[in-house]
Amino acid sequence: MVLKIKDEILKSVEKPSRYIGNEWNSVHKNPENVKIRFAFCFPDVYEVGMSHLGMKILYHLLNERDDTWCERVFAPWVDMERKMRDNGIPLFALESQDPVVNFDFIGFTLQYEMSYTNIVNMLDLAGVPVDATGRTKEHPFVCAGGPCAYNPEPLADFIDFFMLGEGEEIINEVMDAYSAWKARNGSREAFLESIAGIEGIYVPRFYEVQYNSDGTIGGIVPKKKEYPAKIRKRIIKDLDRTYFPEKIIVPYTGIVHDRVMLELFRGCIRGCRFCQAGYIYRPVRERTPEKLQELAGKLVDSTGYEEISLTSLSTSDYRSLEQLTEGLLGDMENRKVNLSLPSLRIDSFSLDLMEKAQKVRKSGLTFAPEAGTQRLRNVINKGVTEQDLIDSVTIAFNGGWSGVKLYFMLGLPTETYGDIEGIADLGGKVVGAYMKVPREKRGKGLTINLSTSSFVPKPFTPFQWEAQDTVEVLREKQKYLLGKIKNKQIKYSWHDPELSFMEAVFARGDRKTGRALVKAWEKGCRFDGWGEHFKYD
Repeated sequence: MVLKIKDEILKSVEKPSRYIGNEWNSVHKNPENVKIRFAFCFPDVYEVGMSHLGMKILYHLLNERDDTWCERVFAPWVDMERKMRDNGIPLFALESQDPVVNFDFIGFTLQYEMSYTNIVNMLDLAGVPVDATGRTKEHPFVCAGGPCAYNPEPLADFIDFFMLGEGEEIINEVMDAYSAWKARNGSREAFLESIAGIEGIYVPRFYEVQYNSDGTIGGIVPKKKEYPAKIRKRIIKDLDRTYFPEKIIVPYTGIVHDRVMLELFRGCIRGCRFCQAGYIYRPVRERTPEKLQELAGKLVDSTGYEEISLTSLSTSDYRSLEQLTEGLLGDMENRKVNLSLPSLRIDSFSLDLMEKAQKVRKSGLTFAPEAGTQRLRNVINKGVTEQDLIDSVTIAFNGGWSGVKLYFMLGLPTETYGDIEGIADLGGKVVGAYMKVPREKRGKGLTINLSTSSFVPKPFTPFQWEAQDTVEVLREKQKYLLGKIKNKQIKYSWHDPELSFMEAVFARGDRKTGRALVKAWEKGCRFDGWGEHFKYD
């Protein structure tokens, strides 16, 4: 069965380009010539999912296999979901328009806890039983990976198996095991048994959760001695030798990150105590500048993109940054390709680089002190001082920049109202640094966008057992900070504390939260990470 979405449906929904596929560099194969069909599902809209580097890598990696066709699936926006349900259209893959219920695998990437109701919704829309125990041999295997998979328990009832660690290291082993299982015509349980011994694979149904008398978890115990008692993440040892696509899909519509994304390294040397990514992606592994320049040239050739973004958890910590950026600027200058340098610490070297990279306009600079006082920055192990920030913005203001973003976090462990007042004070000192710069040097119209998120304790961080402030306390702190900001040049924005509360519930939750997730979906919850659709009540 091949679907063909009628033009009248596409014309009646927002951004129909989300659903038509056929973009430049998308992969099309004859389904008769492949043995494995993999639906790579991103549980958010097209523009968000298409910006995700992991999806780009695994999509092309799987399609390197002659026996496999990997296609993309995104969560349909609410208007398209309504049309699909009204017209009996099941969830389909972009490349072939085939219903994903007919695929061998449905694979979700778990990037954000507040997308979990979309996963339930996509399974239901596909016609796949939401509860994994209700699936038969005729149904696809539902798998998941990504950072949120490090606590798989909230989704344990819906996912057949999880892949923990870096997907490039594990996905081909799973495909090989499936190919062998398919040739044997084994049972559904037999396939899960065959992969349970692969390092990094977690099959929830093979483990029993034991509870203490107070409802807390006493242990998660394998049901057979053959199943590993602990699941170890898979990591790539040599990034230069691992797969990275030399071409990526170019969308027909605007997406969040519409450019070449060049991954410099994985891991982080900083160790901020609240940051999950800084811990789960360890150790630090770098690509060589020579390999990165080679990839950049091939990606620009194959896509026509006019911007390259250097991506990693902390770009400025790449040891060969100066060599790489000078090389890329030399390679790309005549091709009119711009270089985007995110998350840089501003010093004389990086300012010079940014001058070269941003010849047309000076975009805003972003700093993340996270806390308003040195005491609290020490608590969270944030290796930056107030003087570091003032020195950096002074250099930037002298270079003509006038837009600054400052990111902080409310509700951190040991936080006091003095720490919160320190946020306003620090914003005021940044304004003062601008005013000290001679008029002829500084840019016009200083704007400081100061924003606060709410602390969410995440698993596998030093703060994983810390309490989270209540919604009421977080609102009180936001109001207090707003009252302390006196400078008109500072624009303050904050995150919804109810959203942060729910994020923490699913970040640290157990299998019981999965039942609550289904109830929320049944009551209409979708796109909970989008403010206009989040319904706390």
